[in-house]
Amino acid sequence: MKEYEEIIKEKGLPNVGDTVRSKKYKTLWRVMEKREVWQNIEPDPQTGESRMVPAIYLAYWKIQDGVPPGVGKMMGYLYTLYDNTFALNWEKVD
Repeated sequence: MKEYEEIIKEKGLPNVGDTVRSKKYKTLWRVMEKREVWQNIEPDPQTGESRMVPAIYLAYWKIQDGVPPGVGKMMGYLYTLYDNTFALNWEKVD
């Protein structure tokens, strides 16, 4: 869908297999999974109806010496057009 492509481009999200660095801890993580999902956001203020927006889910695996990919610490985050959490927390590693 066009909305998902827009999120990836606008937010500069990495691809599966790419390495990113945590800005806070300076640890390296590899993107192991990317999924298109829907994210709940604040209910519509006028109607009270719940709303959902397209989001990209990224699963990260912590890179550690001697630990095979997918074994050890993993975590995942959702990214939408309405947040800047990727840019605040991660940087791509070439």
